[in-house]
Amino acid sequence: MKLSGRNTLITGGSQGLGRVIVEAFLAEGANVVFCARTAADVAQTQSALAPQLKPGQQLVGLTCDIADPASVAALFARAAQLGPLHVVVNNAGIYGPIGPTEELSLADWTQAWQVNVTGTLLVCQHAVRAMKPRRAGKIITISGGGATNPMPRFAAYAATKAAVVRLTETLAEEYRADHIDVNAVAPGALRTRLTAQVLAAGPEKAGADFFAKNKKWSDEGAVDPKLGAALCVFLACAESDGITGKLISAQWDPWKDPAKFRALANGDVYTLRRIVPEDRVKK
Repeated sequence: MKLSGRNTLITGGSQGLGRVIVEAFLAEGANVVFCARTAADVAQTQSALAPQLKPGQQLVGLTCDIADPASVAALFARAAQLGPLHVVVNNAGIYGPIGPTEELSLADWTQAWQVNVTGTLLVCQHAVRAMKPRRAGKIITISGGGATNPMPRFAAYAATKAAVVRLTETLAEEYRADHIDVNAVAPGALRTRLTAQVLAAGPEKAGADFFAKNKKWSDEGAVDPKLGAALCVFLACAESDGITGKLISAQWDPWKDPAKFRALANGDVYTLRRIVPEDRVKK
């Protein structure tokens, strides 16, 4: 198993992609601490997944608001009871306000930044403090389409996800010498609670084109979340050691061929910069 004995903390792990990531890590032998904002969701997930545990394997579910410093500190204090922290997956996030940008309330905009950016920062700070003394660790952040593509009527989501990727790249450089690999994952279009939020908002707020896409994903299916979870497993295991500062598409990038991916990842292709002359075989 790729993650046998690795102690992992996963935020937003009770539903959607986060739940699939928890399941994938457990299947690969990891000990997992996961969190969610709602106690009932945490309890349901803990109860459902407990029968899958192998002898000696641990699964701990906690309620946590990642935008609250005290809540995050308590989360990491509980995770420390498992032993050295090897992997952190920043999955928790929200769409934020949906609608024309000129109509956004400052309160809704601020909440999106508090959860998606400040929350990710708080989790990363604790992760680095836990990993740096050991000079080893893996931090994985879930990005999204908003990081690389404009998303009309989803200004808060797009801006915060771009900020999270640049934070990921910055931390990767800052802690490269400490052998802490920091990467972002774009899981592709998923059929999750976010899809339901778009449908609830309607085409007037979400925009006719994006509403139609989400309606299709809801009715016909979208990218399998197991693909993004498998990429997270790859980035958490020893096979990916040294790969850092990358924004990787679970659906489109060749991460399943590690040798090919490493060769391509030497340039700026898998970053927000995306293209430099060398990537076009030019000087």
